[in-house]
Formats: sequence, C-alpha cells, structure tokens
Amino acid sequence: MRFAKYHGTGNDFVMVEDLEDRLRLDPEVIALLCDRRFGVGADGLIRVVRGDGGMDGLSEADFFMDYYNANGEVAEMCGNGIRCLAKLVYDGGLTNAGELRIATRAGLKHLVLESVDGVVKRVTVDMGPPSLERKAVGMSGEPTDTFVGQPLKVGERTFTATAVSIGNPHCVLFLEASEDLARLDVPRLGSIVENMSDLFTGRTNVEFVKPVGHLLQTRVWERGSGETFACGTGACAALVASSLAGFVGREAQVRFPGGVLDLRWTPDDHVMMTGPAVCVYEGEIDEEWLTDASRGGAR
Repeated sequence: MRFAKYHGTGNDFVMVEDLEDRLRLDPEVIALLCDRRFGVGADGLIRVVRGDGGMDGLSEADFFMDYYNANGEVAEMCGNGIRCLAKLVYDGGLTNAGELRIATRAGLKHLVLESVDGVVKRVTVDMGPPSLERKAVGMSGEPTDTFVGQPLKVGERTFTATAVSIGNPHCVLFLEASEDLARLDVPRLGSIVENMSDLFTGRTNVEFVKPVGHLLQTRVWERGSGETFACGTGACAALVASSLAGFVGREAQVRFPGGVLDLRWTPDDHVMMTGPAVCVYEGEIDEEWLTDASRGGAR
C-alpha cells in the first residue's frame, strides 16, 4: 500500500490515495500505522477519495477527506489535514484547480490554494460558522444553552472556559498572563477535560490559550490523539473564544509549538484559516506488515 507523510504546522498525517473508494482499513490497523514506534507515526490518517460517490453530498465535492484520529477513531474534521489533502491532490496532478470543494464529516469545505512554481505552499480554508450551543458541542444540559466564559474545575485548579464546535467539539481554557504555557501539564489536564463524560458526552478536544496582544499562544490536547504540535479546528476555536472574551478582535495569529496559523472570523460568521502544508516523504507499507496488522499482530 502506497502512502505519503505530510504535516501542517507539525500536525502530521499518513495520507493514503484511494480515489475509487475501494480501501477499508480497520481501526486497529490505522492505530498501528499512526504508532510512532511500530508504524509510520502520525497524529492521524487521511484517506483521499474522489468526489463522485460514497457519502451523502460527495457528488458536490472534488474530493472527500476520510479522516481518522491516531487511535483509529473516525473524526469529523481536521483543519491541518485538509490543507495537506489540498497539497497532495494539486502537487500530484489530480487537479489543476486553484480552489477546491472538499467533503468532510463536518460538511463541505471551500479551499483556496497558494502555489509557487506549481507547488502548493499555503492554503486558506473556509471552516464555516462556529457554534456555541451545547447540542453542537456535545455537552450535557439544555441543548440551546452556551458555555462561554464559565469556570471549569480541572484537577486542583479552575480555568475560565468556553466550549465551541467547529464541526468537532472544543473546550478552550484560558491561562493567566503570568503563567508559563510551556510548563503547563497539558497531557494530564487535557486528558481530564477530554474525558469529563458527565459534561462532554462524546469527549472533547482541549485548547490551553495564553493571549499576548494579537497573538494567541496555544497548546492543544486532541481527542483520540493526545497532545499534538498544532490543531486547525483548535486554532479556530481559540480565536472565537478569545474574541468573545475580548482578548482579541476577529483576527489573530495562533501560535502552536509546530508553527503559526492565521485566523479571521468574518462578518458573515465564517472562520477563515490560512496555513502551510508540507510533504515530508512518500513510501510503501510492507505487505507482510500490513497483513500481520490486519490479523492483530505487527507489534
């Protein structure tokens, strides 16, 4: 099986072309492919399908992004991954269009590609409108209520928190100006919030944000993947939550350990995200390894 390794601001993916929608990978195989010791190593896997069949609404799209977290779970959307998909199909000659419509489980996304000498360097994604209602975030409580600027006890401390859906659920936690984001125990705190099953019925992604002027310094704990170097939907959630809190306006840069994304929340309520996409290498999975993995071995 052929694959490619891509990343967007350090958020990395195993990319598999399956244009005719024939390949089916078990969650256990995906988890092994994403394993950094026993497999390729990645934050998730993306299967690339042509937009002429498959899921509902796919006929309106140029391609479909079939995205899975590193643990093999199906996920709705990935902002960094969708930019990587755009680079793969353009640089690989599968399209010559400078604008693409990509189907995801969070709906149809419109992308604008920035290329230099025929190679995509940056991509802008219309991530759509954010939603603050509990039912969209997958929170318990009154479905139409919101959770904005509310206290949330996590372990031994209490954060000011805002819940946002960008097609997938996010809980944004704000740090004090005097705190050192680099020293924060994100794996412990993020795991606690992700698994607050009494509050987040389907678990949640978690952003820890320290606003510094127009820059949002951010670390992220992704549902099903753990701490990652960046998260596109998380950057959108960070902007929306920070704007509602009055820390920034409707535009900001979000700085992750893996790099910077440019965010803009438009007057018509769409969140626009711009960032890089990088191809690291291409390769082929050993057939014996893949067979063993499919049978529950390879580890």
